[in-house]
Amino acid sequence: MKILITGGAGFIGSHMCERLASEGHEVVCIDSLITGDKKNVENLNIESLNQDIRKPFDIKADLVINLACPASPIDYQKYPIETLETNSIGMKNVLGNAIKYKMRVLHASTSEVYGDPLKHPQSEDYWGNVNPNGPRSCYDEGKRFAESFCMNYNKKYKIDIIMARIFNTYGPRMRSNDGRVIPNFINQALRNEPITIYGNGKQTRSFCYISDMVDGLIRLAFSDIKFDIFNIGNPNETKLTELAEIVKKLCASDSKITFKPLPQDDPVKRKPDITKITKTTNWMPKVSLEEGLLKTINYFKDVGDKKYGR
Repeated sequence: MKILITGGAGFIGSHMCERLASEGHEVVCIDSLITGDKKNVENLNIESLNQDIRKPFDIKADLVINLACPASPIDYQKYPIETLETNSIGMKNVLGNAIKYKMRVLHASTSEVYGDPLKHPQSEDYWGNVNPNGPRSCYDEGKRFAESFCMNYNKKYKIDIIMARIFNTYGPRMRSNDGRVIPNFINQALRNEPITIYGNGKQTRSFCYISDMVDGLIRLAFSDIKFDIFNIGNPNETKLTELAEIVKKLCASDSKITFKPLPQDDPVKRKPDITKITKTTNWMPKVSLEEGLLKTINYFKDVGDKKYGR
């Protein structure tokens, strides 16, 4: 197949490009490089274009996997307008291009559509608890709008669209200054600096290793589903204090754990109900948290060694 991957130079996107190219598909990666890095894909056997989906484009393919959007709080709060436009104007351009060439669409939504959830764990029928005027709203509401765009385009134009609500994903190629909890903890631990937890540390997240995430997304993309929404993530729930202790142990770190106030609208609990995707595709995450963290730690060690000439 010829597969278009938007946001292909980003964290998840680059792993998707690598996996699909290795399986013999013709891959076209487009990325604005606002948060993506061309180094992530420059050694892959793919076509890579510097293209912002907020501007119209014309690329023929069989399938589009839409991963374009700043995804970490540090990024989407730095680029709030760009984030909103990517999920509105950009989404419209992706869907318009898909209609022109009768392409199948896999859209990367997010667990953030659930906001600070009042239902636990979160299943696909939950509408969420989102603050439309909060500091995270450009991403949360942007992704909710993009889902509505997908639903209405499917109804009107009958193109196949699957939406995957991605929960916390981690692994190699995350940026060290990403701002998300796992890169923060690992870099602080490797430098023996205090590990900073925002809140009391009892809040939970469910962490999915990148290879598991890519496998699940590919199963959805290559399924015979015409339209649906799926949670995708690891349902094993971990307190942030537990995560900090695991990272300390794996890094052999002397870091102390410190606590700072919880940011506004930061979710207290986050755990996917993956019953639907498991029944539909037989997908289940395989990589344990410790195994995935060790691979990620080794990546950050390697990046640090190259950066500082060690």
